[in-house]
Amino acid sequence: MTRYLLDTNICIHFMRNSFNVAQRIEEVGWHRLSISEITVAELLYGAERSNNIEKNYRIVQSFCREIDVIPLSQTLELYAKYKAFLYKQGTPIEDLDLFIGCTAIAHNMTLVTENLKHMVRIPEIKIENWIKR
Repeated sequence: MTRYLLDTNICIHFMRNSFNVAQRIEEVGWHRLSISEITVAELLYGAERSNNIEKNYRIVQSFCREIDVIPLSQTLELYAKYKAFLYKQGTPIEDLDLFIGCTAIAHNMTLVTENLKHMVRIPEIKIENWIKR
């Protein structure tokens, strides 16, 4: 059974109730979903920058209570390996994106993201895009 790591952009679409992400999550089942600690940090940062900080913090905290949050500890060596590889290839990506992608690989999960442009550069990654524009 496939397990999924949701990228930050997918979580934002869920919280905004856009692109039928909530329906897709219900179809897949919460028990098959996780997010990275990096995604938690990015969501909290977004709440902090919003016009309604308290409301958005509550939304993020509620979401994070409902989903499995994976720590970075098992991702560090893979991150270093792929950061060096991408640098040598001349195709580096943002560190936070790389941490999220490496988390999916380290835990044998499929990354759900709309950020295909960057994430496909990571070797061995499995990706699905649930967003249809």
